[in-house]
Amino acid sequence: MGFYLALDAGGTKTDYVLADGSRELARVRSGTIKRMRADSDTAAANLDSALAQLTAQTGISMREVERTCIGTAGESVPLVVDWLRQAFQERVSGELVLVGDVEIALDAAFPGAPGILVMAGTGSNVAGRGRDGKLLTCGGWGPALSDQGSGHRIGLQALRATFLAIDEGRSTGLLDAVLQYWQLDSIEALVQHANALPSPDFSTLAQIVFTCAEHGDPVASAVLQQEGDDLGYLVRLLLRRLSVSKDVLPDIAYTGSILQNIVPVRKALVEAVTAEFPSIQILDLVVDPLQGALWRARKIL
Repeated sequence: MGFYLALDAGGTKTDYVLADGSRELARVRSGTIKRMRADSDTAAANLDSALAQLTAQTGISMREVERTCIGTAGESVPLVVDWLRQAFQERVSGELVLVGDVEIALDAAFPGAPGILVMAGTGSNVAGRGRDGKLLTCGGWGPALSDQGSGHRIGLQALRATFLAIDEGRSTGLLDAVLQYWQLDSIEALVQHANALPSPDFSTLAQIVFTCAEHGDPVASAVLQQEGDDLGYLVRLLLRRLSVSKDVLPDIAYTGSILQNIVPVRKALVEAVTAEFPSIQILDLVVDPLQGALWRARKIL
């Protein structure tokens, strides 16, 4: 009997599942093992802890694993890929398959079939597979270059909008909310903290922005609306690049903490897409990317 290991390696956490050919045996979660988000020692400690938990729960050694599939953002970045390959070669037997995190989520929703997957968590990405099996993506270039609709960009854009409001003489509850969350006592302290190197984790502010928007703050609401619009624009671009007929459109699925939990972003995304493609179907479910990674790990390549 073969054993298969699947991972969804995100920017703040990593989810693992160990399975045989027909059923899941154990799931665990660790801190991130993505080297763009953690140093080597921290990533290794997180990985070792998770693998030890899987073995403890199942009695199965990592040397019995036949194939591992890891889905991660930055799958084309040498720092990420080289570390993962070395780390798993040292710890886990069998073949290693490395793909993008959006690709495993796409496979979870549409295993090997046409469809579009929109991902927005710490980062964001959009992927689509046409009827010819070709995979195309839009976005996903990282926090400095894209990541529309992501937690990182929501937090950063909210801070920028807050300081523009200050310059314009407008009030926003975001200022006090962020000062309280980061335990800072002045605007000057916030300026210093936000501009520090290394940068603070702006993605943690996304829930603060959502709460302020729920309480009617127009600055926070405008940020969420714009990020959903921008993410929807990427979906429209991808649909055009797939050269789909408006009469035969692929379904859309979504995943990630932002689209799951922050309704205004999801609503703006849907409105932006259906404005151009009114008949498209958006599945009312949250995709579990680990299912896609496990499907690939089990698949005979």
